Amino acid sequence: MSKTLPQSHTPYVLVAPNGARRGHADHVQLPVSVQEIVSTSQSCFLAGADGIHLHVRDDQGQHSLDAGRYLETMSELRRAVPEMDIQITTEAAGIFDVPAQLHCLQQVTPNWASISVREIARAPDLADNVYGLCAEQGTRVQHILYDDADAAFLADWQARGIVRDGQTDRLLVLGRYTSGQESAPEDLDHFRQTHSSWMVCAFGKREHACLKTAADRGGDVRVGFENSLTNQDGSAWANNAASVSALVAVLKGPQQ
Repeated sequence: MSKTLPQSHTPYVLVAPNGARRGHADHVQLPVSVQEIVSTSQSCFLAGADGIHLHVRDDQGQHSLDAGRYLETMSELRRAVPEMDIQITTEAAGIFDVPAQLHCLQQVTPNWASISVREIARAPDLADNVYGLCAEQGTRVQHILYDDADAAFLADWQARGIVRDGQTDRLLVLGRYTSGQESAPEDLDHFRQTHSSWMVCAFGKREHACLKTAADRGGDVRVGFENSLTNQDGSAWANNAASVSALVAVLKGPQQ
């Protein structure tokens, strides 16, 4: 990834407050219910987040792609924080297959969705349907890439027209499969350069350092309890908004 510093780049801040796997046992302030998600989104928006990466849960608190639960939560978010963008996840999380992911996109018709190239590749015969549907219904796609092999796979699908023109945004996931799942800023160097819009998320106590490096190189950032519960000294953030606020301060740099 390019190390050239951009001019006047203000990074977009996307908060990922819960993810698919963590719950209250991991952090009491991790949002699970619809109301908890809405309340967290409000505080994160006030702290400086531009959008939310939305995961919803079923009645048992487990990861869900249920369209009804998504639509209910999105309606509440639009009422409570109308200026906040909403990106839904289609994450499989070891539960959902590609037909279920496609069905979710069909039923929810979101403005914005994150889609893992690696997950869709489990059913290559459905890839054209997934990206074609998003193009037809106006769903903006953010491709989730875990390594440069995923980026190469995406490039192949783009060249073949499976991924449509304009579907170029990507999320670079740093250190997902490293020892202890601790990301480092240099993990960004493992990805190829791109002129497309790109965003970074990172795991562990160096999350903010990784995101600052990404922003300095012209990328956008995703922050929150999905990826990291702790600050650089290893102590837990009070809540998602505290992490967002601290990151925004880091991105702004020292005030004169």
